[in-house]
Amino acid sequence: MNAEADALAAAQDAVKDADRKHVFHSWSAQELIDPLAVAGAEGSYFWDYQGNRYLDFSSALVYTNIGYQHPKIAAAIQDQAAKLCTVAPGFAVDVRSEAARLIAERTPGDLDKIFFTNAGAEAVENAVRMARLHTGRPKVLSAYRSYHGATSTAINLTGDARRFGNDTATAGVVHFWSPFAYRSPFYATTEAEECERALRHLEDTIVFEGPQSIAAIILETVGGAPGVLVHPAGYLPGVRALCDRYGIVFVLDEIMVGFGRTGKWFASEHWDVTPDLLCFAKGVTSGYVPLGGVAISAAIAETFARKPYPGGLTYSGHVLACAAAVATINVMEEEGIVEQSARTGAELLGPGLRVLAERHPSVGEVRGLGTFWALELVRDAATREPLVPYNASGADNAPMAEFGAALKKGGLWPLLAGNRIHVAPPCNISPEDVAKGLAILDEALSVADAHTA
Repeated sequence: MNAEADALAAAQDAVKDADRKHVFHSWSAQELIDPLAVAGAEGSYFWDYQGNRYLDFSSALVYTNIGYQHPKIAAAIQDQAAKLCTVAPGFAVDVRSEAARLIAERTPGDLDKIFFTNAGAEAVENAVRMARLHTGRPKVLSAYRSYHGATSTAINLTGDARRFGNDTATAGVVHFWSPFAYRSPFYATTEAEECERALRHLEDTIVFEGPQSIAAIILETVGGAPGVLVHPAGYLPGVRALCDRYGIVFVLDEIMVGFGRTGKWFASEHWDVTPDLLCFAKGVTSGYVPLGGVAISAAIAETFARKPYPGGLTYSGHVLACAAAVATINVMEEEGIVEQSARTGAELLGPGLRVLAERHPSVGEVRGLGTFWALELVRDAATREPLVPYNASGADNAPMAEFGAALKKGGLWPLLAGNRIHVAPPCNISPEDVAKGLAILDEALSVADAHTA
């Protein structure tokens, strides 16, 4: 037994040593991080070389929608690799065509053409390019509370603090305030009032920027990184109406929330809204092989029917990724995973998180859909002062760091952002694991409670 433990320890040390010498990690000061060495994963769990198992309430980065190591997805990738590993994107290939067909069948309205990318940020880049070419206009409007990716256009579209180090102020991007009733920028007192004032603000922005200069408005259907922001009932239909009025392309970013995450195939179904362009990634393959894309309306597709679209990617529609997408979508259908996500949210996660909010003074608000929720943590429930300041780091972020450490000690891997914990387990998480995760969260929230007024 000691020999086995020694071998595992040596393997862990080798992995971490190579990581520290050669891997450059994103969003990090390289000498200040200590990445966990992961030895394996299955279902809703992953584990390290010492045998510590973590219930993953982050779905990696909100993409393992069907959990880790689903055998049918792994087999589909292996089968495709044995048949055809890769081919240039200009060819018609059975698995690519089938992936596009399955995605198009599930997108709303007439979004029947699929342009494949390698990930979500590239989907955003190409959606914006399509909108600008389709309209002949330069500007794109996006929300301050948003995240759209880290490539050049996507990071400028992003509203959150990750934009700061990359913002060129020359990308043709104009930011506006989207609705967020808990921290209303419009001094609203009801959801209906928040919606009406947010739409008025957006129309004022359009008018004063000049509608004839605006190519697109891009929104996350449910705000992901900004805190699982679920728009009030009339907001997305209202934005659709504004886009129609002013001839603006409406782009929905479903990269984080597509493919079952909110209890629908696409979150836009909750509001019966069809955009002109829809960006997807992450859950389309459950992250097993990178894949993203843009679902394109008939009108925009027609723009490029007889003139070339000036964009492309070497690995667009990579056959291994498309095989993973076909298998993922079929498994989600066969196993009823989209419906399971909806039930888990309505019957387990939503009610369970609201119980925790009643028990813990540090929880200011609970919000979410399906298997996509957030707890807004506060120092004072009455004033709604955040538990840590906006874009906090170092000592200022200590309360959230302590809270995160308590969760990991309890065996739950969290997704923390600012003063929030995002609760995003796999869409097919079992009821038993939901209960286990909520129990760990309940205990760890006492750490956050210690920092309340």
